[in-house]
Amino acid sequence: MPSTMANGEESGRVELKNCIRNPGFDDADAAENTGSDPGERQESATVKLDTDEEYNQLQPYAGMPKEVLLLYSTRARYRVPREILFWLTVCCMLALLAVTITVIALSPRCLSWWQVSPVYQVYLRSFKDSDGDGVGDLRGIKEKLDHFLELHIKSVWISPFYRSPMKDFGYDVEDFQDVDPLFGSMKDLDDLLAEMHNKGLKLIMDFIPNHTSDRHRWFNLSRNRDPLYEDYYIWADCNVTSPKPNNWVSVFGNSSWTYDDFRGQCYLHQFLKEQPDLNLRNPRVRQEIIDIIHFWLAKGVDGFRMDAVKHILEASHLRDEPQVDPNKPPELITTEWDLYHDYTTSQVGLHDLLREFRAEMDVYSREPGNYRFMATESYDYQEVDKTMMYYGTPLLKESDFPFNFYLLDLPQNISGWWAKHLVDLWMTNMPRGKWPNWVVGNHDRSRISSSAGKIYIRAINMMLLTLPGTPTTYYGEEIGMENINITKSQMQDPAGKYNMSASRDPERSPMQWNGDMNAGFNNKTNITWLPVHPDYQTVNVEAQMKDEGSVLSQYRSLNRLRQSELPFQRGWFCYILADTNVFSYLRELDGHKRAYLMVINFGKQSATTDLSSIQELPADLKVLMSTNPVNDGKLFQKSRILTEPGEGLMMQYSTYTRFHPNHPAECFVSEKACYMETIDILYKC
Repeated sequence: MPSTMANGEESGRVELKNCIRNPGFDDADAAENTGSDPGERQESATVKLDTDEEYNQLQPYAGMPKEVLLLYSTRARYRVPREILFWLTVCCMLALLAVTITVIALSPRCLSWWQVSPVYQVYLRSFKDSDGDGVGDLRGIKEKLDHFLELHIKSVWISPFYRSPMKDFGYDVEDFQDVDPLFGSMKDLDDLLAEMHNKGLKLIMDFIPNHTSDRHRWFNLSRNRDPLYEDYYIWADCNVTSPKPNNWVSVFGNSSWTYDDFRGQCYLHQFLKEQPDLNLRNPRVRQEIIDIIHFWLAKGVDGFRMDAVKHILEASHLRDEPQVDPNKPPELITTEWDLYHDYTTSQVGLHDLLREFRAEMDVYSREPGNYRFMATESYDYQEVDKTMMYYGTPLLKESDFPFNFYLLDLPQNISGWWAKHLVDLWMTNMPRGKWPNWVVGNHDRSRISSSAGKIYIRAINMMLLTLPGTPTTYYGEEIGMENINITKSQMQDPAGKYNMSASRDPERSPMQWNGDMNAGFNNKTNITWLPVHPDYQTVNVEAQMKDEGSVLSQYRSLNRLRQSELPFQRGWFCYILADTNVFSYLRELDGHKRAYLMVINFGKQSATTDLSSIQELPADLKVLMSTNPVNDGKLFQKSRILTEPGEGLMMQYSTYTRFHPNHPAECFVSEKACYMETIDILYKC
């Protein structure tokens, strides 16, 4: 080492030679072990630099000595670039943070799962039988989950599966916290729920807060005047021979009151006599209902469809309701249409009660990605303002939406202007910023293919899936199923036993899966709880999956487009034209170049539609999809758009010229947003 340092001193530099040990790099432990003198080590580490300055390295280590590093790092040519890079990094990080905050602040709220996907209604008894008893069950639904995925469906509403005597097919509940053995077991439900969630599906339950079965434990205790349960139901003094407490009439016909021999009083039932009404003015009853809500939400159920909500409360004074015809003898008042229901529906306190249920559900909605959905069922007919109250207020949330049943009236006068009237009835009365929904069929109303005509099913599905909001599809509508004919001996529905023309059996026939025995509904035995429609060999899922022009294939394509194209999710909805035949509207989004014009012929004859007065439309329009596949891809002049009866056209065009700024009275938007094409994002506007 001394010789090396000597050479270094002569040449003015430090030089390391091969195979020469440098004791200056020995670690401290080695130095202590050898007992070497620290002063001697320090002297050996003295280095002569090119400058006249001399420094002593305090602790030898490999690489550039610290003193050398400090010496050069203070020079401007090293310090200035380093400071520039540092402040540039800080500025970039601050800019990135500012952009992130801005994007978050300007981004619109993400649509929830119940807004993105249609709701598919499964009538459990008729969907799929897995065990051969002729009745659909929970395992049957599990076998067919892929059907929902094929349709791009994410939300599935299942009719009641509670333990029940089945007087009203599950709407008469004997135990709210158990599954009826006819449909399976609680384990079957847990398995179904787990598998649905694994596949990204959501389960919506029917919830029945208005009444129970007369075999429910609460009712038996109430009949016995148990102190805790005595007021769980609506009781009034009467006897077998004296008149009923008042003139109230059941939905199914005849008096709403039935005398109970054991208790010696009459109990109220707004539906069947086997469905006594709960007294929801009793705080204990309300808490029982809330406990049931907690039970199912804790299991992982994703939402509820609240059944018959307008009947939940009754006027406590029990006065007679006014007659529609004052001159009609009271003894002839036998149907719900004979009375104005001033005291049995939509009573004060109803919405407070529903908001209380909503608040309990919101506790579970705090779980990330697990929003709990609530919809209400209330047929209010001409009193649409009553239906709109179920949306809640700007400060107090109630249901996510009340079911919109007005399109069920489309067959009454099927035409372009009637279709617009029914759509506009909802859109003009809906509170600002709320989310619309559309129903064209359910388990209580005739199938739309039968009531409107089979020729219109494709056009109706096109309208359903392109209107703003959430569509609801009743099982079988995706393949165009029709009502069945029922004989008196085949009658199952209690409503039909009072009035055969009021039977709901025709729209509840087994789902048509294929052309095999029982349409694939029950492939184990030749039993079905209701007859299968005779057209099942041609109208079934399996056959239509293979046909690109089928009702099913078009439903899938429309639903896929609805979920992938922003104008259908967030865009404006604007009326363009309505006449005897045609209903036309468009969907557009600010900043989005693509827009869609719908022209749907609900008339009984061919129509030529002239839209030349609409300046915002381009001169030529290309058909993206037609319910008549031969017209796909055709080019129409906007002054001459040809449609056949029952044909719907979806035409896509590109323009940044928007229709809604010049026609605000004709346009609506719920979840308003704008699109920035350059960076492909949505923002509040």
